[in-house]
Amino acid sequence: MDLTTWIGTQERVTDILGATPCAALAATLDRPAERPERGAALPPLWHWLYFLPLYRQSEVGPDGHARRGGFLPPVPLPRRMWAGSQFRFHAPLRIGDEVERTSTIDAVSEKEGRSGRLVFVKVRHEVRRRHEAEVALTEFHDIVYREAPRLGAPEPAPLAAPADADWEREVVPDDVLLFRYSALTFNGHRIHYDRRYVTEVEGYPGLVVHGPLIATLLLDLLRERLPEAVVTAFSFRALRPVFDIHRFHVCGARQADGPVRLWARDHEGWLCMDASATLAPGEPA
Repeated sequence: MDLTTWIGTQERVTDILGATPCAALAATLDRPAERPERGAALPPLWHWLYFLPLYRQSEVGPDGHARRGGFLPPVPLPRRMWAGSQFRFHAPLRIGDEVERTSTIDAVSEKEGRSGRLVFVKVRHEVRRRHEAEVALTEFHDIVYREAPRLGAPEPAPLAAPADADWEREVVPDDVLLFRYSALTFNGHRIHYDRRYVTEVEGYPGLVVHGPLIATLLLDLLRERLPEAVVTAFSFRALRPVFDIHRFHVCGARQADGPVRLWARDHEGWLCMDASATLAPGEPA
């Protein structure tokens, strides 16, 4: 099957930005569980609480995602991971807004890596207030599909995390944290909550911490340290999986000129996620 025929496929979803999901995520991030007032600005990345993937139970595939071949192409590889994302925040989204997300398959490509066959899918999301032409948020979502691990296949060489953090926070990724984030985002992917599946079928040593959760924790660290900052752009790359069997750290560093660098470091000191946040002119960095 020629998977490139999916390029250009679109999907439109509408939603209303309610307050309760924000209070629930705040509680999950160990912040006060206060429902924001109507008109309050949505923190960056919290739009992931909306436009949930509401596929029917009969449509669930063996990995917990929807069976393939609908909006996303039917890639015949068992492992699916969130490889990274890029964002532009053009205008704030606010509690109470009626919003629409238009999703488009921008690119599909395939290559042979050291671990076997890889398929990359790039999805472009554009979020608008309903009945408005201007885009409030642009997101590019990079998905990678890969083969099951081959016995004795070489692992990618890890990269050492930076040692010059201005701020950092330790995170304990226990079962409850992962379950709550899966529930908030209606994410049925079994690698995040089904220990038997993730260890026996996919061969990982423990539950996998969601890439979007780590990215959210990075921006939550920035929000804690620079509460008045306005993020206009953000990007992240997932470089190494993080598992619930060890603690990890989210870190950040100011740069004299340019975006704030953010990253996640595992218990061995390896770089797991690399990210950058661009702040509005005049904001502290």
